[in-house]
Amino acid sequence: QVQLVESGGGLVQAGGSLRLSCAASGSIFSINTMGWYRQAPGKQRELVATITSGGSTNYVDSVKGRFTISRDNAKNTVYLQMNSLKPEDTAVYYCNAVGRSTWYGGLKDYWGQGTQVTVSS
Repeated sequence: QVQLVESGGGLVQAGGSLRLSCAASGSIFSINTMGWYRQAPGKQRELVATITSGGSTNYVDSVKGRFTISRDNAKNTVYLQMNSLKPEDTAVYYCNAVGRSTWYGGLKDYWGQGTQVTVSS
């Protein structure tokens, strides 16, 4: 199995910055796409940003120009640098990885436990 552990959430004022980290560990054969999702109270979970093993990135429109996703393949770690934060960015942020725990296994979705990001106005 693959475990994802997030860190870096917290409370910040509007306009501030935070950096989230997510490290994958356990039985890892390969990890394809890694990404960040978020869920605000009363809302559905939404994609924030993804990055492939080759470095191709994708962002939801609301964070383009403010957030940057990156990864260190050697460390199986993905990062989310969040700048110019807004109160509407407040949510629980979840790390996601799509990968295989064995060479013969199929692709699976793995999720972290979530980290709270709160942006005050």
